Amino acid sequence: MSSTGAALRGHRAALRDGLSELRARREELSGRIRNEEAERGRLQARIAMLARRLADTSESLAGLRASRAHIDRTIAETDTASGQILDNSQTLLDVLKEEMGDLGKASEP
Repeated sequence: MSSTGAALRGHRAALRDGLSELRARREELSGRIRNEEAERGRLQARIAMLARRLADTSESLAGLRASRAHIDRTIAETDTASGQILDNSQTLLDVLKEEMGDLGKASEP
């Protein structure tokens, strides 16, 4: 019976050693889990900050594009108007030249 008792004590010691090893591994994993959770929290905060910056940038970009479109329209309208003014001025000059010629002919004896 003493050999059975010794065997039981040996198994019990091996079991305690195994449990101790498992507990140490669990603690190591718990530490790694805490570290990963902290990293995940930092990343989520960074993502939230970047999402806010992206929204702000998108809003700013929309405003800049609207301003550029307004300037494009103004340039096109001004270009059209100046072309019409030049055409009308040329027509007026042509009419005035013609009338000056007619006046010159009328004043000749």
